[in-house]
Amino acid sequence: MKQSLPSVSRRSWIQQSALASGAMLAAPSLVSAAKPAPKKLLFYCRSAGFEHSVVKRNNGAPSYAERMMDQFATKYGFEVTSTKDGRIFDKDYEAFDGFLFYTTEDLTKPGGDKEPPMTAQGKKNFLEAIAAGKGFAGSHCASDTFHSPGDRTKASAEIDPYIQMIGGEFIRHGRQQNATMRVTSKGFPGLDKAGEEFTLHEEWYSLKNFNPDMHVILVQETKGMQDKDYDRPPYPATWARMHGKGRVFYTSMGHREDVWANPLFESIFIGGLRWVLKEVEAEVPGNLAQVAPEASVLPKL
Repeated sequence: MKQSLPSVSRRSWIQQSALASGAMLAAPSLVSAAKPAPKKLLFYCRSAGFEHSVVKRNNGAPSYAERMMDQFATKYGFEVTSTKDGRIFDKDYEAFDGFLFYTTEDLTKPGGDKEPPMTAQGKKNFLEAIAAGKGFAGSHCASDTFHSPGDRTKASAEIDPYIQMIGGEFIRHGRQQNATMRVTSKGFPGLDKAGEEFTLHEEWYSLKNFNPDMHVILVQETKGMQDKDYDRPPYPATWARMHGKGRVFYTSMGHREDVWANPLFESIFIGGLRWVLKEVEAEVPGNLAQVAPEASVLPKL
C-alpha cells in the first residue's frame, strides 16, 4: 500500500494486461494493444462537523464506505484513493480524474474528526480543477459542506462557490423513514432498473439553493413523509450538471450502511461515478423547472 500523505490509503485492483507468453514477436502490429489506464478517483471523506458512521475509521481501519469503494473499484475497474487529509488539494490532486466527497461543514477549518483541513488555496485549486474538466461526485452529506452565509433554513442571497458547483445545499433532515424517489431521467447511466419510482428507507435531506441548470435524475416525493422538514413540494434529490468543463453528480442517498449495500443504490451511484469519470456518456440538459417546478418553496422551520 502506497501512502503519499498521512491518512491516505491507495489501492488498485486493476489487473494489468500481461504480454503474450513465449518469445517477443518481431512485428509491432502483432503485439497486443495496451488497455487504457484505469481512471483514478480521490475519495475525500473528512468530517469537519458531524462524522457519519459510514466514514468513521475505528483504530485506523478503513471505514465502511471506504471498504465499499474498494469493492466497487474492483468490480468496475477504476482506482480509488481514500483520504481524510485536506492537504492533498495543495499538490497531489492533479493525478486524479475525479473526486468523490462524503464530507461535512467547512473543510478549511479544524474540528470533527481532527484530520488536517484543506487550505483556502486547496479549496480554490479543487474548484478550478473541476471547472477545467475533472469530475466530481457527492453523496449524502457532500451537500452539508461549505454552507452559504445566512440562515440555513432560508434561501441564501449569497451562495458559496462550492454550493454553486455541487448544485444544492442541505437544510436539515427529519427522522429516517421510507420515502419515494420519482425517476425523471430514465436514460441516465445506472437508472435502467429503477422503474418509474422506488421506495427506500433512508435519512432524507431537505435541500435548497438549487442550481437552475441542473439535470434532475430523482425527485423526492414529499407526500406522506413525516416531520415538518418535508412539508414542502417535491424537490430534487439526485442530479447531474456541467460545471465549466467538469461533470458533477450528486445524490442525497448514502447515510445508511444498508443503502450502500443496496443493489439499486449501487447501480445509480456507479452510473453517476462512471459518468463523471467520462467512462459513459449522457446528455444532461436543465430540467428543474419541468420536473420540480416548486422546488424553491421551503418548509417553514
